[in-house]
Amino acid sequence: MGVAGYRRPAQLNEALAALAEAPRTIVAGGTDFYPSRVGRPLDDDVLDITGIPELRPIREEEGRDEGAAWRIPALTTWTDVIEADLPPYFRGLQLAAREVGGVQIQNAGTVCGNLCNASPAADGVPNLLALDAEIELASTAGTRRLALASFITGNRKTARRADELVTAVLVPKPGHAARSTFLKLGTRRYLVISIVMIGAVIEVDNGAIASARLAVGACSAVARRLPQLEQELKGRRLDRSLADIVVSRHLQPLAPIDDVRGTADYRKDATLTLLRRTLDELAAA
Repeated sequence: MGVAGYRRPAQLNEALAALAEAPRTIVAGGTDFYPSRVGRPLDDDVLDITGIPELRPIREEEGRDEGAAWRIPALTTWTDVIEADLPPYFRGLQLAAREVGGVQIQNAGTVCGNLCNASPAADGVPNLLALDAEIELASTAGTRRLALASFITGNRKTARRADELVTAVLVPKPGHAARSTFLKLGTRRYLVISIVMIGAVIEVDNGAIASARLAVGACSAVARRLPQLEQELKGRRLDRSLADIVVSRHLQPLAPIDDVRGTADYRKDATLTLLRRTLDELAAA
């Protein structure tokens, strides 16, 4: 890769101008980009965004039309998420952050990069779906927002245009007291690709569930919410009986496959078990 194929701008507008000129491979943490190119020349036209300081700190935003939210910018690493002083409804995302590779990967890999990579087994996706996250995309033509469920469109596919940069993940503040968790099943405890993942957020009002959001990863081409189960949980008392509600029909949005990590039937059975454990844990929190 020659010098002409590499740019490292210091300002966001410079990065957007470069993307407007021609398609470029965007590099933030590089934890997917470089390993995927081992053994062959680096001939990509690279846009390295690590020199743009405004794309780093997690912060609260008091919105107007969009409402109050937490902003997780494009350069926020998994270690940043782990170490941030965040409210309880981010606990699931912080637990997931500890499952993204080892510490070296967590120090370099970014939340937004994980979403743009769009792996069906991406550890960050289920919790961000359960958090009702939106994706902010910027180009020289302006800025737009997409729900995360609309942003990831398939296995390794997103709705990002070639001239756009994902600048942040936006997580709206809940309307009630909220709690969350994350459960993951793999073939071993650490440094493993998921067989099943559950990300869950519940909002509680006067001891009852005001809303529930549960997402399952690694059981479809993209992570999926479980709307039927979410609706049946709404209004129920927050107690240990919640786990008994979960049945097979709640898994209708999923499409698990057979692969080297497990069969489709095994994934379905494991999903039911993890969902019950999730609800039991949230009730006990």
